[in-house]
Order: sequence, then C-alpha cells, then structure tokens
Amino acid sequence: MKGQSISRAEYARRRRQLMRMAGEDAALLVASAPQRMRNADAAWPYRQDSDFHYLTGYPEPEAVLALLPGRSVAESVLFCRERDPQRERMDGPRLGTEGAVETCGVDDAFPIEDIDDILPGMLEGRARVYCQFGQEPEFDARLLAWMRRLRALRGGGVVPKDFLSLGYLLHDMRLFKSRAELSLMRRCAAVSVNAHRAAMACTRPGVAEFEVEAELLRVMRAQGAVSAYMPSVAGGVNACTMHYNANQSRLRDGDLLLIDAGAEVECYATDITRTFPVNGRFTRDQRALYDVVLTAQQAAIEQVRPGQPFSAAHEAAVEVIAEGLKTLKLLNGSLASILANASYKRFFPHKTGHWLGLDVHDVGDYRIDGEPRMLEPGMVVTVEPGVYIPADDQDVDPRWRGIGIRIEDDVVTTRDGVEVLTDAVPREAGAIEDMLSEARKGA
Repeated sequence: MKGQSISRAEYARRRRQLMRMAGEDAALLVASAPQRMRNADAAWPYRQDSDFHYLTGYPEPEAVLALLPGRSVAESVLFCRERDPQRERMDGPRLGTEGAVETCGVDDAFPIEDIDDILPGMLEGRARVYCQFGQEPEFDARLLAWMRRLRALRGGGVVPKDFLSLGYLLHDMRLFKSRAELSLMRRCAAVSVNAHRAAMACTRPGVAEFEVEAELLRVMRAQGAVSAYMPSVAGGVNACTMHYNANQSRLRDGDLLLIDAGAEVECYATDITRTFPVNGRFTRDQRALYDVVLTAQQAAIEQVRPGQPFSAAHEAAVEVIAEGLKTLKLLNGSLASILANASYKRFFPHKTGHWLGLDVHDVGDYRIDGEPRMLEPGMVVTVEPGVYIPADDQDVDPRWRGIGIRIEDDVVTTRDGVEVLTDAVPREAGAIEDMLSEARKGA
C-alpha cells in the first residue's frame, strides 16, 4: 500500500490465510472502528480497529470487510464510504470504493449505504459467521437485522446457524509478526527511544511531570508518530501507582522519576519504562533497589527464547526480586517460603510482560490447554519487572517508603534467541547517570 510499510500483497495473504482456516462454508465479517466523539462535536483522533487494520490497512471509519471463501465472483469485499467532495472539503480526502480496491487489494468494494441490500444475500448458504460479536453494539444489532432479513426472505433454511469469535482464528495469526511488521516495530521503537532519551535529558528538580510528558509527545510527533497510550510520568511516590497518568506533580530533588511511554507508528506500538533519579544521581538505597529490578529484568530476558514457556520470564524475575527483597530485609523468611506464600506480591504485584504488536497489550493466548504457551520466532513480548514500596507502609524501614521502580523493554523472539528493540535507552544505573550528566553539561 502506497505510503505504508505493510504491502497490499501482505494484507491479501493475511485474508487468504484466514479464509483457508475458516473453510468454504464460512463467512467472516470485520467492522472498522467507529469515529468516537470526545465532547459535543469534537472527535477523538481516529484510530482504526486493530483486526480491521491487520486485514486491510484501510484507514477510514464506516467500513465493513466481508470475507467469503470460495465465492467465485469476489472473496474479499469491502463496504466503505464513497467519495463526497462536499464532505471531503470539511474532513479530508476519502478513498472511495475504487480507491479502496486500488490501495487495499480487495476484490470488490461497494458503498457502505448499500450494505443492508447486498450483504445478506452474500451470507446466504453459509453455515457459520466469524465476527467480532460483543465488541460494538451497533454492529451487533445490524448483524442480527441481516439475519432476520435473510430468514424472512428465504424461509429460514439457509441462514448461518453458528456465530463464532473472529479472534479464535485471527488473533493467533496476529501473534506471529512478519518481517515487514518487525521492521515497522523497529522503526516505532527507534522513535520511542528518542522520546525517552529526550525526556530524560530535560528532567530536573522543579520541572513538572507534564513538562516531561510534553517533551515525550513533542519528539514522537516530530517523527510522525503518536503516543500508543497515555504516558505515565510519575515522580517520587506517584511511581507506586501502577497506572498513574495524572502527570501534574512537580519533580523533587532526591526522588526517582518513572516514565512509561511508547510511540505508535502505522498502528504498531512500543512500550518502554525507565526509572531514573531526578537530580541525576541515585542514592545508595535507590541504587540497591534499582539493581534488584535490573537483575530481575536481565534474568527474565534470558528466558525469552524459542521453546521456553511464556511464564518462564516471570518466574525468573520473581525469584530474583524475592531474593533481593529478602537481602534488603524488606521481606522476612526463607526464599522458599517467600516464593511459596507469594509474599513478594506485596511489592511486585503484576506480571513481568505481555504480547506487543498492533495493541500495547496485544492479542494472543498465554496458555494452551491450561499450560503456558511456548515462545516461537516472531513473537514480541515486553519484559517489565518492578518493585513498589507504598509510602504509607509502616512495616518497612522509612528509607524505602515511596520508592517505585519499573524497567521495561520490548523483546522479539528470534530463531537464535532475542532482539531487544528498545536497547538504546540505557538501563544500567551507571550508564543512566552518565547520560544524565552529559545532558546537563549540554543544557
């Protein structure tokens, strides 16, 4: 597709693979994301539905993709908006039906206004329909209306009887990234790396969290990207809130700053977290706790290998953090008892990673038949252990209270091991201090 990193040939291959998996007696329906309003007549920036994007690359709302395996006339049909000079003058250009065929490589396209008249007949004789049922109520209602119409016209003998989750087939496909997808994710990671380094360089005592956030977003937009999610810029005790994103506090001398932020390029996401000292130097206690988390991350990344279970990275991180917290006297008892009773969750309450791709928390099963999924080449995961000591925890030494640390990187499973996409943002405490020192010299 012109101007896009994923070719129209690859989108077509994805559609063909999905249809082969579904079988010739099935139909597959995928709706675009609706335009969502922020307030009054102001819309949120449009972001396409990830499944729809994966199969088409089509960037506009008000569209439905119908995949009809074995249909002689056209197996892939897109219903979309027509060209409309008056609306385009207000909202920007549209591809129209001809442009959709040209750019997305679908077999045919019809105006979205005609879908009620055309699509029910296309579903006639199909045994089952794969769809995103339960995701968008408006689309669900239209789908049920098409079924009622088909029953009324045909006497109920040829209406699809089964409605199945599209994700059952599609999300396993999305889990394995192609060469083009990995190339795009490397590009996205490079944008995010630049944003994090710029944010670290502008951090000083007295600067507001939102000023650091502004620098992150400036660098992303300057490279043609958007933020994949609301950045967390959490100074001091704010870092102990897992999903902090108020970003309103002033940064204080002696505190740590946790930044969780990632760019999105052509709908693909990056997810990076770094924690570093606001004044450029770790205190002794901060460094001790930071090194526990860093060692845990290194141990977890070692477990991201083909043939290893997804859960192995978390298990490795848990063991290192449990031992480190015991050594620092934040946890009592033997290592075996700490692991057995999961008392480490008091300070490490989340998992160590998730799938990454078109969604920040990307699709794909973590367990197969009740067992942890084995990693395979092409899978992309985050690795993000953390330790958080609540400021009001009266059972720990005051010197630890209010410290929150997380380190997160994006890791590709390759045939030979791993590729850390986000390696260019320093992780080691000494390297972080050196980078911050250089940034202050140049300021």
